[in-house]
Amino acid sequence: MSDRALKAATRVLAGNWRGTYTVPAAGLYPHQWSWDSAFIAIGLRHISPTRAQQELDAIFSAQWADGRLPQIVFNPRLDVQYSPGASFWQSQRIPGSPAVPTAGLIQPPNHALATLLVHQSDPETSERRRFLSRSYEALLGWHRYLEERRMGDSGLVHIVHPWESGMDNSPFWDAPLAAIDASFGSDIPRPDLKHADASHRPSNAEYGKYLYLAARYRDHDCDDRDESYPFVLEDPAVHALLIRSEWAMAEIAELAGADADGHRRRARALTDALESLWDDELGCYVANDVVAAEHQRFRTVSGLIPLLVPDLPHTDELLRSLSSEHFGLGRIALVPSHDLTAPTFDSARYWRGPSWFNTAWLIAEALSERGFADEARALASQMADLGLDHDFPEYVDPHSGEPRGTQRFSWTAALSLDLYERLHAKGEVL
Repeated sequence: MSDRALKAATRVLAGNWRGTYTVPAAGLYPHQWSWDSAFIAIGLRHISPTRAQQELDAIFSAQWADGRLPQIVFNPRLDVQYSPGASFWQSQRIPGSPAVPTAGLIQPPNHALATLLVHQSDPETSERRRFLSRSYEALLGWHRYLEERRMGDSGLVHIVHPWESGMDNSPFWDAPLAAIDASFGSDIPRPDLKHADASHRPSNAEYGKYLYLAARYRDHDCDDRDESYPFVLEDPAVHALLIRSEWAMAEIAELAGADADGHRRRARALTDALESLWDDELGCYVANDVVAAEHQRFRTVSGLIPLLVPDLPHTDELLRSLSSEHFGLGRIALVPSHDLTAPTFDSARYWRGPSWFNTAWLIAEALSERGFADEARALASQMADLGLDHDFPEYVDPHSGEPRGTQRFSWTAALSLDLYERLHAKGEVL
């Protein structure tokens, strides 16, 4: 990544800044998204640690009374630009919701990792603003919500909507959605199609199920107690990010003078639980449909994200899968979201094949930590080059590297910038 690319990434983040938070992309995503902001903060810390702290402060300020961090914090003035918006969720009518309008769903728990990295970038400013201690209290509530409201006997965190995985139309959700015979109806609002090609986005049929599930969850006051709710899944990436966040919480606890051992014990227990999602034949982790009691046997990037987990028993197998014909590390643009050889692979459509920059960052992090410095460096260079060449796209075609989705995407700029700063300044990727 050249200095020109560094300046370009900085301009994207400046252009998407809204005073206290950063939108993922102007137009298509006009609000604040939860796991986006955590990824964005990781890059912002190199530009302004204070602004990175404010990014996380903004999402923590929208925390619900039960501890959940909402998927979206809405700007109500832009409600018609995104569906479903604040008028759909009407969160102000739900007990325990915050003063600001939000969605009731959640997103993957990458916030503790981002908090730790942001603090480490400028401990002095963090201490002066009491950022770490304030964040730790919010994170305790967030993790407690996941443990108490979103876990069954398996010890695995549950998601109740495809959006909660962050990987909206993954093949993991095909069978669970097909088993639901209800839909939102034929009039599906799609303001997203004003900003992105329909062939790159989830279909109307998928959106009908998405909105049906969201409306049902909303109408039950988002209380996680709808016993006949038809979509409950255990996703390997969501669970792996929770494990990684518990390890980050242990470090935060030590810095904050709190009990770190409890977080370490929790991380190990969560790691043990993850093994029920391992598929030896596929060489990766898979999702589990709790309702149908069936594993969803697809190779996806979600099943590779557990590489981030310390002391994982299947590291070697995951590394082989990553380099195999199924994901093509080093021969393909970044890391495809789905098995390149699968009949369900689609190089253009959202999470059914295209390569994303946030998952590439997670894989680069894992590779670097496991001693694969050259592979991590190559992945970082790809991120930087593709970002600059295509104005920081949302995702890319894994074969051609051509941009897909929207452009000037914040986490693309932020995470490319993060790897550049660490590579350029210290001679290493991470």
